[in-house]
Amino acid sequence: MTLIFHITTKQDWETAVSANHYRTHSLDSEGFIHCSTREQVIGTANAYFHGQTDLLLLCLDPARITADIVYEDLYGKGQQFPHIYGSLSLDAVVHVIPFPPAADGSFTLPEGI
Repeated sequence: MTLIFHITTKQDWETAVSANHYRTHSLDSEGFIHCSTREQVIGTANAYFHGQTDLLLLCLDPARITADIVYEDLYGKGQQFPHIYGSLSLDAVVHVIPFPPAADGSFTLPEGI
């Protein structure tokens, strides 16, 4: 199974569990949930979440996602990122992994991913 990944805060994940579905601010403002492939997730974390300590890494099974997943390069970065065009059912989340930064604020891929 090839997973895709989404970085979130502990608070946003707790809200999702209470609501029984996951939404992000980007779904409301941009129309999709930002995700990354295994090869992209560390670059995303280091670019947008450097030093943030309250993070979780959601490991998503694309086969369980009912909304459309579109791979696209919307920002001219030369990479196709997976975007989920709808809310995320919690049963698509196969692992929730604590995602703390190293002492210098940078991220590395957790073991076993």
